Amino acid sequence: MDNPLKAPVPEDIPLKFAPLIRVLAQVRFPLIASIQKREYIAAFQEAIRKDYPTLRQERTQELTLGPQGVVSTESSTIWRFTDRTGNWRVSVAPSFCAIESTKYSSRKDFISRLEVVLQAVEQHINPQLVDRIGLRYVDQLTDLKPADIQSLVRPEIAGILTTPVAESAQLYTNELRMEIPGGQAQMMARWALVPPGSSIDPGSVPPAPSISWVLDLDVFEESQEPFDVPELTTRAEAFAERIYTFFRWVVTDEFIERYGGGQ
Repeated sequence: MDNPLKAPVPEDIPLKFAPLIRVLAQVRFPLIASIQKREYIAAFQEAIRKDYPTLRQERTQELTLGPQGVVSTESSTIWRFTDRTGNWRVSVAPSFCAIESTKYSSRKDFISRLEVVLQAVEQHINPQLVDRIGLRYVDQLTDLKPADIQSLVRPEIAGILTTPVAESAQLYTNELRMEIPGGQAQMMARWALVPPGSSIDPGSVPPAPSISWVLDLDVFEESQEPFDVPELTTRAEAFAERIYTFFRWVVTDEFIERYGGGQ
């Protein structure tokens, strides 16, 4: 394909040993202060408790830099709901809801789970507007040498790792922000060679004991619109298809074979 931002979505090739470590969808909305109250979140918990039976309350503290230095501001609550395996997590906070997985099986399954969560949010929290919707896929390749990257991804992505410098490379990061034709959505693509025990995003990408290579693709749209579950679900599915198209543009046939494509 010439341009993965507008090319037709390629046929799915399931990877038996997929290096996909995290998929996250998030919908942001104007602040709803009542979400911090236990009694307010109870009905939402009941709606999803069969699938996400474990609830944890997290407190976050925002910091701002002022004339007197770093100043702590008002704390906020995030409600975390996890499934029995610990591979799926739903989060609800005063300004967003999210679902994430470390055991992704298919686009259809993920979008279906997202739809159920959004329906529960609509019914029991009832945000009127959406400020932002985003979808993120993170791949992490481990147990490789920097020079291996040149055979696994296209030369434009491998960059300097296609040269003899790869033998000495330890850290190599790239970031590209793009507009997706035909709408207001944008894609943020990040890829990096990361040293052992390090991470470019500790909250989403765990440090690996060996050199690793990370591909982080995030499609999002920032515009204030009504909170409409069918529309949000449709948009998230379109984002997932665009991310997969870009992913297939990045990787080579050798990548597909190495990670079990078609097995």
